[in-house]
Amino acid sequence: MNKIILILTFLSFGGIYNSYAQSSKLPIDEETGKITYKEVVKVEGSKEDLFNRSISWINSFYKNPLDVTRERNFANGVVKGLHRIRLKNVDKDGTKTDAGTVQYEFTLQFKDGRYRYILGDFVLKAGSKIPVEKWLNKKDPKYNPNWQNYLNQIDDFAQKWIESLKKGMQPPAKKVEDDW
Repeated sequence: MNKIILILTFLSFGGIYNSYAQSSKLPIDEETGKITYKEVVKVEGSKEDLFNRSISWINSFYKNPLDVTRERNFANGVVKGLHRIRLKNVDKDGTKTDAGTVQYEFTLQFKDGRYRYILGDFVLKAGSKIPVEKWLNKKDPKYNPNWQNYLNQIDDFAQKWIESLKKGMQPPAKKVEDDW
């Protein structure tokens, strides 16, 4: 019963989040109401090649890639991961202080000639997990002006993550033989 109430509450807030996200550049999934970055990218290579490129990218992007990846399924062409980013407050004098840790999940799926990424499920790690979509609601009585800064930091991270992934998923440069 508690789960049903929790789900209904979340779904009702989803509409609120969507209305506040309209003015934001953050991508909101219409079904879940969550901030979700996803795209299908066409690129040269077989499913297996793309899977291997993703592992190489993960190994270069993350400091501890084995801890980050939760699933590496070569046969099904799926990689799933869980990671955290640190948010910062910036005072008027430019001093940066810790604002907390946001956890996110990603999924990479591969087919011949294309791959799909899904980056989402952003939650603030606190006493309990708080969906960051709460920060979209400027009418919340507890609204904090820093929330927009946190959302911007998440978006900046996501954009850099996507750019790095796309670069890492490109086919290796073909070697030109030196025929002198």
